[in-house]
Amino acid sequence: MNSLRNKVQLIGNLGNDPEIITLENGTKLAKFSIATNESYKNVKGEKVTDTQWHNIVAWGKLAEITENFLSKGKEVMIEGKLTNRSYETNDGEKRYITEIKCNELLMLGK
Repeated sequence: MNSLRNKVQLIGNLGNDPEIITLENGTKLAKFSIATNESYKNVKGEKVTDTQWHNIVAWGKLAEITENFLSKGKEVMIEGKLTNRSYETNDGEKRYITEIKCNELLMLGK
């Protein structure tokens, strides 16, 4: 039951090619964003599409798969957990970011 406490599943399309970082110990990190779309009709009956962007991070083998097979526009299913972190800009301003740490990746479409 603990695995359900922080679980995210998304289907979307990559907004850009993944950014691949190789750490000093050889471990790979992939960073990319995916867009999810939801359509509905507003009060006037017009179709409206709401696009949400999600930051994804993948480590190790998943980062290698991301590097070799994913590119801008590809449709994927992501399963993972929400993580929050903060960092400081060069100007000393504190920024916060929410990411999804990818545990599973499924390539969809062609």
